[in-house]
Amino acid sequence: MRIPILDLKPAYEELRAELDAAYHRVMASGRVLLGPELEAFETEYAQSVGVAHCIGVANGLEALQLALMARGIGPGDEVIVPSHGYIATFLAVTHTGAKPIPCEPDPATYNLDPTRIASLLTPRTKAILPIHLYGQPADVEAISAIARPRGLFVLEDAAQSHGARLRGRFAGSLGDAAGVSFYPSKNLGALADAGAVTTNDGALAERLRHLRNYGSKVRYQHEFIGLNSRLSELQAAFLRAKLPHLAAWNARRAKLAAHYLSRLAGVGDLVLPHVPTWTEPAWHLFVVRTGHRAALQSHLTTRGIGTQVHYPTSPHLTPAYREAGWRRGDFPLAERLADEVLSLPIGPHLTAEQVEEVCLAIREFFAGLRAIS
Repeated sequence: MRIPILDLKPAYEELRAELDAAYHRVMASGRVLLGPELEAFETEYAQSVGVAHCIGVANGLEALQLALMARGIGPGDEVIVPSHGYIATFLAVTHTGAKPIPCEPDPATYNLDPTRIASLLTPRTKAILPIHLYGQPADVEAISAIARPRGLFVLEDAAQSHGARLRGRFAGSLGDAAGVSFYPSKNLGALADAGAVTTNDGALAERLRHLRNYGSKVRYQHEFIGLNSRLSELQAAFLRAKLPHLAAWNARRAKLAAHYLSRLAGVGDLVLPHVPTWTEPAWHLFVVRTGHRAALQSHLTTRGIGTQVHYPTSPHLTPAYREAGWRRGDFPLAERLADEVLSLPIGPHLTAEQVEEVCLAIREFFAGLRAIS
């Protein structure tokens, strides 16, 4: 692909000296787990988000699972999750023994719709787990207004939203806690799987530090049934090298997104991302919708332009959840999005010229459709 959906190599080229220094620092230390690099990153990331605590874990899925476990959520409980999004959010709930309860999205933002929550509440509801999908903050304030009087836990899935803001506050600081992924493709990505939980709740943070390490804070003393889910010293060091560049890289993404929004407005049946005035997206992905997705994707491929579908199958329709009994038509908004969404190339190392080439190819495609019709 001349224009890949994502290329991780330029990030290394830009930060080669810092990343290489991080590697050598860890190798020379002889410390690979639960050491000074992790402690420093946890402090620095918590400060960047505006929370009191960050607990590094092995990946984003386990960040969500551990946060639910730390809150005591388990068998017999229900957790409201978005019907549209990556399956990890469902899986985190299932791994605790609780039941995910899908909630349809806001048709404008594709995030969990707060107005639909009330109809899903039961005596078994213990938490609400919104995703900041594609880097667009969900309206956690509206969700918390429903959850707080009922004592429900609000856990953000902040895997795609590093640096995004809702009414001036950073994603990851909006709910009771947040699960974060530092998967390599994220806005702040490690060089392998990595994750964290952020929170202002000191008791929850302390429990999480036990749970991520076999339920133990002191070696061979196990207070809880925990997991082996530790963010390594090496990945923490790499993340420390990248963190100071996050804001600048997000600013580059925002400029490219503005280019797309300007050049693709009114083109064919494309539905462009809707950005409420009270959000500042991280633009992890730039996702459009069209009833001609397969043909458009094929056209872009022939032009050497990479695309991807996030996500082609709604979690409730995957074989993994066959026994839950959900059927096509149960969550029609999620299913329609799964049939129509297409992610275009975006990233801090993409150029405006490359984005313009993508726009021209898309305009060419829809001009051809008009000519045929």
